[in-house]
Amino acid sequence: MLSRISSWFVNPRRNPLARMHRNAVAARLRKYGLRYDDLYDPYHDLDIKEALARLPREVVDARNQRLKRAMDLSMKHQYLPDDLQVKKERAEREALGALPLYQRTIP
Repeated sequence: MLSRISSWFVNPRRNPLARMHRNAVAARLRKYGLRYDDLYDPYHDLDIKEALARLPREVVDARNQRLKRAMDLSMKHQYLPDDLQVKKERAEREALGALPLYQRTIP
């Protein structure tokens, strides 16, 4: 019973509060040009370190560039301009071969 309640509590698909939190975090990260996966620390968890080692070099380099840009923007107390947020996301999706959001379908 307790595990069922806790799984409902953290699942953004079922809990509207978790969904609101996820959207707020995503909006805040987007202001710096980051993705949620960029927050994982390879020094904290060995599994994440191994996962980053298995990724293609281009993906790891792009992640490092996003982190550097976010730190630079944070130190300057600035956000990434809105037009760059959209362009960077679109270019990143095209580079990864993902469909744009408006063309995606839910299986």
